[in-house]
Amino acid sequence: MRNFLTTPAWQEDDLGVPLPDSLHAVSVCLPTWKSIIDYEEGRDRVVRKMRLGYPRFFRHPAVERLFEVAKLELASEVEAVVVFPSRVSAQRAQRFVERRAEVATRVASFHGLQALIVPDKAKSTALDYWRFSGEVVSSRQAMDVLDGKPTPSGRSKILRAKIGRMVGVAKEQIFVFASGMAACTSVLRSLPGLRMGRKTLQIEFPYVDCLKVQEMFGNGVVLLNEGAGESFDEALRRIRQGEFAGVFVEVPSNPLLRTVDLARVAEACQTSNTPLIVDDSTNCPGNLDVLQYADVVTTSLTKWISGVGDVMAGMACVREDSAFSADFSVALAGEVSEGAPLYAGDSLALLANLKDGEDRWRLANEGGVALAAYLLQHPAVDKVWHPSVTNRAEYDKLRKPDGGYGGLLSFALKSPKKTAKFYDALEICKGPSFGTNFSLACPYTLLAHYPELGWAEGCGVPSHLIRVSIGCEGAENIIKLFEKALEVI
Repeated sequence: MRNFLTTPAWQEDDLGVPLPDSLHAVSVCLPTWKSIIDYEEGRDRVVRKMRLGYPRFFRHPAVERLFEVAKLELASEVEAVVVFPSRVSAQRAQRFVERRAEVATRVASFHGLQALIVPDKAKSTALDYWRFSGEVVSSRQAMDVLDGKPTPSGRSKILRAKIGRMVGVAKEQIFVFASGMAACTSVLRSLPGLRMGRKTLQIEFPYVDCLKVQEMFGNGVVLLNEGAGESFDEALRRIRQGEFAGVFVEVPSNPLLRTVDLARVAEACQTSNTPLIVDDSTNCPGNLDVLQYADVVTTSLTKWISGVGDVMAGMACVREDSAFSADFSVALAGEVSEGAPLYAGDSLALLANLKDGEDRWRLANEGGVALAAYLLQHPAVDKVWHPSVTNRAEYDKLRKPDGGYGGLLSFALKSPKKTAKFYDALEICKGPSFGTNFSLACPYTLLAHYPELGWAEGCGVPSHLIRVSIGCEGAENIIKLFEKALEVI
């Protein structure tokens, strides 16, 4: 039983069926536009059929069972239990819940883990902490606890060394966590300026939870939804004045795949001694060198580095010659050991998944460029976002000599009303993740910003935007599927 992410079924009744044996994964499939809307609105016809989903949003059955067993052992009928990987993470969740829900809670040991017991009415608040902090118990860990199995011998040093060789850094610079969001949250928590009450700055429209983390666990966040023009110049001026506890940037951004002038941001940060945190999860490892400018780089290992979609993990990589290197290294080492470390069983699974990484990334790079070029010339397509065409000059400044443009792209049709028909006709896997060795598509804005579509539109993110992650099927095969779907509209 694993942290499975998506399936290649596109019949509306098949919301969670097995992948081909070669992919070793099962999970949620939202194959039609109507199923997306029904999922977002919580309608039984979809939600009750879902057996699995993205782990921080939809708890794996093994994790749900772990919660149930913990409730039977530790809680009353009017209480709920959420299990965390460590006492530190449980106590953080406890403070979060008590402050937000204004209730009394308690923490108890539970078979080597830690259980937060809350009144039923505060369960959703506790689960908010679980989701946004990323300090979660994985399905592998839950299964081992439920089955009474001992924790397997981990390979953390080997994993960090192997990832380090892939991205070009020493293993001592890498800190591995239970999820990408746990890495982001740990870096945020480690900012010296946070203790001084300063806000953070987010440049470019980011993945939704990256912004939520700064809102919920920091002192608030200032969002510059596009890193260009006069507003960008003003943001750089404020950075130079030392206004922010840290500056967060995605390179490229998700879902608009834009690349900010990272050298200018880094120069402003250095002037005021402000940490610069760059997330490079959207791109295949080996394509970009953002660590030359960032003090810390965060990466979701769930995506391109794993590639299979059956393990959740994240990392933070500290630049060796950063002025904050010593401080971040000490803080993040503490976060890994006491907060949300990567479970040993997940570490072993991730190691196994790394074997064909470079071939997978090469195919994604080739497919991304080919599909972007095809969509750009199609008369039904209004706009394409991909590093090969979006802010390419800025991207090329960061691209490694042998790096490509990545396998993630977004596009919008000229007729928003036809998008649903196209999506229903597109015969590839449909789910919310990316970076898998099978291609994925999703109406990103609907999934990530359904309650705030107007706000997202105002930030330049169309509600009918489709995001595509390129897999290993080959560029020609992928384009044929898009040709077929576009012929329908």
